Amino acid sequence: MGQARSGVMEKAQAGIAVTLALAMLLAALGTSIANIALPALAEAFSAPFAQVQAVVVAYLAALTVCVVIAGRLGDRRGLKPMLVAGLAVFAVASLLCAVAPNLPLLIGARALQGIGAAFLMTLAMALMRQTANEARVGRAMGLLGTVSALGTALGPSLGGLLIPVTGWRGIFWVQVPLVILALILAITMLPADPGKEKAPSVSLWSVMSRSLAPNLLVNGVVAAVMMTTLVVGPFYLGIGLGLTAPQVGFIMAVGPVISIFSGVPSGRLVDAWGSGRMLAIGLGLLATGAFLLAFLPNGIGVAGYVLSIIVLTPGYQLFQAANNTAALADISEDRRGTISGLLGLSRNIGLIAGASAMGAVFAFGVGTEEFARASTSAIASGMRLTFLLAGAMMLAAIAVAMVHRHSARQSSQ
Repeated sequence: MGQARSGVMEKAQAGIAVTLALAMLLAALGTSIANIALPALAEAFSAPFAQVQAVVVAYLAALTVCVVIAGRLGDRRGLKPMLVAGLAVFAVASLLCAVAPNLPLLIGARALQGIGAAFLMTLAMALMRQTANEARVGRAMGLLGTVSALGTALGPSLGGLLIPVTGWRGIFWVQVPLVILALILAITMLPADPGKEKAPSVSLWSVMSRSLAPNLLVNGVVAAVMMTTLVVGPFYLGIGLGLTAPQVGFIMAVGPVISIFSGVPSGRLVDAWGSGRMLAIGLGLLATGAFLLAFLPNGIGVAGYVLSIIVLTPGYQLFQAANNTAALADISEDRRGTISGLLGLSRNIGLIAGASAMGAVFAFGVGTEEFARASTSAIASGMRLTFLLAGAMMLAAIAVAMVHRHSARQSSQ
């Protein structure tokens, strides 16, 4: 009898994990799949690149603005109902994107899709924490990290296959059946949370008073460093090392592939060894990888770049699993959505900072913003300066984490 009940519970838990993983996958896929369609959109709507770029920016901006709102609504109205609502919004928005007759309507539909994605990304994390077995919280967070990396990596390749066959609309049509499947699974698989409509409003300040600020700060710094590799890497590989576009794409895929395979093992390590220890190791690997990127590629070329990424990326997955687990540890159910939203907000702010500020640092190191005209040595100088700064940022993040851990220990004594 006990074994039968245990088997039913394990099947239910697996169904919940699949549902939440699919929700996270859709949000990540929406982030990356439109980028590869920008040339096709520019041709279809006879619009300059600056205008079609808004198709990507609108999604990211709406996602960033709405993650905390989604979390707070989840806390007040129930995580499951708000995730279902987010999936419905994402489904409608995907359909509107697919049939958009002009560029302004497509941009508006992408903004709506970003709002839905904010609910998917934020509430999937909160629900995963709420439903996971206490002994497996780390691997649950690692699973979300894996599917997030998978969605980000899958977007460009899936888009590249679809666009020649279906045109640019295909990248949105393909999301419609996926989100409908996720919606059906969410309604049938996720446990209800009754009584949430009467839950009191939780102020952001009361959440921040739980020593969450260091987790958010370090989360933003790490995201900025990871985005720096995505922004600077293609220029360095293509211009600095003289690789062809297919070769650059192949090398740039190394990081996402490592992320896909290291997410769940990272979560298992967090469960086995504790979030504090794995957080420190993850940050240490990130700092080491950043400093390696400053020197190894300039010394031994492509092999140095790949080796640096092999060190950096598992550090990121360890950090993500440990930091999310630590931030959501011992948090009451009525605050998990808000905190998940704040984690998403800090990550997105870090991504934006990495793309803009660190890109500007790279241009300063190169000596010009016209990278195509820069010499190989100038590109190498920009690479070195950028990742020396990234390594210094990681050392500062380690210091913040250590101080936070020491103060937490003292307050618990």
